Amino acid sequence: MAGNSLNSVDPEIAGLITAEERRQADTVKLIASENYVSRAVLEATGTVLTNKYSEGYAGKRYYEGQQVIDQIETIAVERAKSLFGVNHANVQPYSGSPANLAIYLAFLNPGDTVLGMGLPFGGHLTHGWSVSATGKWFNSVRYGVRKETGRIDMDEVRALALEHRPKLIFCGGTAIPRTIDFPAFAEIAREVGAVLAADIAHIAGLVAGGAHPSPVGHADVISTTTHKTLRGPRGAMLMATSDEHATALNKAVFPGLQGGPHNHTTAAIAVALHEAAQPDFKAYAAQVVKNAQALADELAGRGFDLVSGGTDNHLILMDLTPKGIGGKPAAKALDRAGLETNYNTVPFDPRKPFDPSGIRIGTPSVTSRGMGEAEMRQIGAWIDEVVTAVAKGDAEDVIGRVHREVSDLTAQFPAPGLS
Repeated sequence: MAGNSLNSVDPEIAGLITAEERRQADTVKLIASENYVSRAVLEATGTVLTNKYSEGYAGKRYYEGQQVIDQIETIAVERAKSLFGVNHANVQPYSGSPANLAIYLAFLNPGDTVLGMGLPFGGHLTHGWSVSATGKWFNSVRYGVRKETGRIDMDEVRALALEHRPKLIFCGGTAIPRTIDFPAFAEIAREVGAVLAADIAHIAGLVAGGAHPSPVGHADVISTTTHKTLRGPRGAMLMATSDEHATALNKAVFPGLQGGPHNHTTAAIAVALHEAAQPDFKAYAAQVVKNAQALADELAGRGFDLVSGGTDNHLILMDLTPKGIGGKPAAKALDRAGLETNYNTVPFDPRKPFDPSGIRIGTPSVTSRGMGEAEMRQIGAWIDEVVTAVAKGDAEDVIGRVHREVSDLTAQFPAPGLS
């Protein structure tokens, strides 16, 4: 079968990939953790680099034939260092969760205490939540948000840190619509002698584009995925400023947790970092925030309950309780209307995680398509129409009409990377 195309070798999978490409082209993608990569990133991902094993690091491999791979990984590392202003970068983690687990392996022993944001408040599973290995193997303490404001309670963070003396503190998460106060977290970490890890998976592109403050100079280590707002492939990076922390992280990634890196992903990361260093990426990052704020204003004006009252970044978290509907049925109805979101817990949610009160939306993907504030206002109107109709129990006509209107809109804004 060497040399044969995917369509001739496996037409079933080829057809499904084509269907997914069509779905992505026709959908208003509002999932905050998703984006469209460029054709260049796609091309780098699907290359012969996937054929090569490269355990170790550039210049120190356990396999021969690394003349090209070493250059690719070195370029990716140097681009990460330059873009984020750090002294050290590791581009080998397979994804965000393994990257975060490497931080535990680098700085903690099983049973040590970690302080992270609770999952129901916007934190990540790997910040010590109970169902994660990080919550099972370590003593996890969790902070949240103030009920009145929906914002991180830094007084609570400090009180918990002083009481429990964690060795590791995580800041960042998956459903935080407000600016993360890295200096405040750093002050608390110094006070208790903890390593501060900034998880910027969601906001890395905003940080790189100057649309969100950087954790560099405040956090000891930084973890991030390379997709989401950074518009790269599904991978991850770890960064640090000190030699000591970098050495510990490198040993934790390999040989601590992983074998050979995915070289095709490394190349795609390098391409994405190159793209993120261009002047137009700053304009993109700024527009992501403008779009999110325009969409938030539209939704708030239509009576939606936004956690924290709005957004400073790419992400909006909404509690649908006042609308008389749960997040799951709303998200499924919106998906049928061509508006792709995810249902999500909200702070102090009385409902179960698989049937929560809220939905989470974001603007990275629609901004990549070139949409602006006017389109965000239209999207907000569609969300309101669908949610209101579903709550009333008579939504199919509305869903059908909105889907047709969504298709008309997406036709005007071709998605990057898709044919």
